[in-house]
Amino acid sequence: MRYLARRGGLFLVTLWAALTVNFIIPRVMPGNEASAVLATFKGINPAALHALQIQFGTGVHQGLLSSYFEYLGNILTGQFGVTAQGVPVMTEITSKLPWTLGLVGITTVIAFLIGTFAGMASAWWRGGRLDAILPPTLFIVSTVPVFFVGLLLIYIFAVKLNWLPLGSNYSYGATPTWSLSFIWDVIKHALLPGFSLVIVTAGLWVYSMRNNMITTISEDYVKTARAKGLPNRRIMLGYAGRNAILPNLTGFAMQLGYVLGGAIVIEYLFSYPGLGYLFYTATTDHDLPLMQGLFLVYTLAVLICVLIADLVTAVLDPRTREV
Repeated sequence: MRYLARRGGLFLVTLWAALTVNFIIPRVMPGNEASAVLATFKGINPAALHALQIQFGTGVHQGLLSSYFEYLGNILTGQFGVTAQGVPVMTEITSKLPWTLGLVGITTVIAFLIGTFAGMASAWWRGGRLDAILPPTLFIVSTVPVFFVGLLLIYIFAVKLNWLPLGSNYSYGATPTWSLSFIWDVIKHALLPGFSLVIVTAGLWVYSMRNNMITTISEDYVKTARAKGLPNRRIMLGYAGRNAILPNLTGFAMQLGYVLGGAIVIEYLFSYPGLGYLFYTATTDHDLPLMQGLFLVYTLAVLICVLIADLVTAVLDPRTREV
């Protein structure tokens, strides 16, 4: 319970700090942010103008402290304000969230599993042909810029072979339904951006898992398991692999939290309407309320994922719960 209380307290303090920074930054920036947004979007409606003035503390006579507490109250009730077009920020974010979770979330998990099992296998059969080929290949591929991999896949599979669509999330004019034809259409549109992300990110986990695994294999409990004659697969997965993966869990949790930020380059390259593409358009359009809302969503996602990873690590390794 003490460990849980400590982690929960750290989570709340970090979240409060992030909220405070998000409140302060627009107010210390030079210029009038509301006017900047108004200059970008002609004919903004009065509701959006009033929301912008409240959001940035311009055009209203309100103390900084009262504005801060009003801001916290709005955040706690999910009132992130409105975009420059007058659409609620949360409505805009939730409409794009499923696409990012479906694409970037799944590919992040797949890349982690590929990198983890590749590193585990190469360490178990260290010095063999698999160890000589697989980790270096995945690591070299991970150094290639993701936009280059995406452009190469587009050229091969969309332009030359014409097997897969160029971009977007589904075919133009299609009506979103739960029919098999529409689901297959969505999958086809996600294959190229998904493969791009998996190819580039899988290699990031190989060497860390391989090094952890090599250290774990030399432990006494692994030697004891071998002496008992347990199957190699059980020793590799249940004994060595289970403990070797623990240091990677926090890194994976942070990476999973950043999923909500979306892969901005990939989503832009493939015109995929996720949170990454939304953040890009919010930046180019100077839509500060939307950028603030996205920042809070990203921060909260990372904090929650890291907290879950800490709790899972505490369950798998009770030593981490010690004070």
